[in-house]
Amino acid sequence: MKIFVIIATFNEIANIERLLKKVLEITLPIEIVVIDDNSPDGTGKLVDKLKENEKRLHIVHREKKLGLGTAHIAGFKYSMEKNADLILTMDADFSHDPSYIPAIIEQSKNFDIIIGSRYVDGGKALNSPLSRKLLSRCANLFAKTMIGLKARDCTAGFRCYKTAIFKSINLDEVFSNGYSFLIEILYKLQNHGFSVKEIPITFTDRELGMSKISKNEIIKAIETVIKLTWKR
Repeated sequence: MKIFVIIATFNEIANIERLLKKVLEITLPIEIVVIDDNSPDGTGKLVDKLKENEKRLHIVHREKKLGLGTAHIAGFKYSMEKNADLILTMDADFSHDPSYIPAIIEQSKNFDIIIGSRYVDGGKALNSPLSRKLLSRCANLFAKTMIGLKARDCTAGFRCYKTAIFKSINLDEVFSNGYSFLIEILYKLQNHGFSVKEIPITFTDRELGMSKISKNEIIKAIETVIKLTWKR
C-alpha cells in the first residue's frame, strides 16, 4: 500500500522541517508531497534541500499563492500519477498532530473518506480564539443546512481519501480554490455515495507562523455554499 501525505505550504519555514520529520517517523509506507506556492520565506528551498537525502519526500513548486484548493488538487494528481492507494491531507502548522495518522489510516480499511474531526465525541479545539471557534461552528452549520453535508466537521482539512474515488469526479471542474474547497470536494464525493467516517482529534491552533484564514476566505466559503445550493 502506498500512502501519500499532501502538505500545502506558504511561508511555513518555522514548522515544515519538524513536521516532515514527525510524519516520516511513522512506521507506515508514507511518502510526502509538499505543494509550495513560492514561499518568500524560503520554505520551498528548504524542502528541496531536505529531499536530497530523503527519497520519500517530493515537492511541487508553484509560481505564486494559488489557494489551498488548487494545492490539494495538484497533490491529488501528483499522488495518482505515482499510483498512491491513499491520499492524506494535513496542515503544515501542527494544528493537525501527525500522531493521529495511523488511526486515520486504519479506518480507511472500511471507509472511503476519513476526517480528523473536532466536533465528534472526544474531539476538541485548543488555543483557538472564541471568534474563530464561532466562525468554524457557523460555517459547518451553514454548510450542513444548505447543502446537506453529513459530516459534523466538514471544514476540516485533516483527511484521508481512497485514491480510487477521485475517478468518479472531474477535479478540473472544482471551482473553489481556497479553504471552501474542503466543503465542495466533500459535497461532490458525498453525492457519489462514498462513505465518510469521522474520528476525534484535538485541533491545536498554530504556535508558529501566521494564519492563512482571512475575511476574504470566509466570503469565498459563503459563496461556495451558495453556488452548491443553487446547483443542488
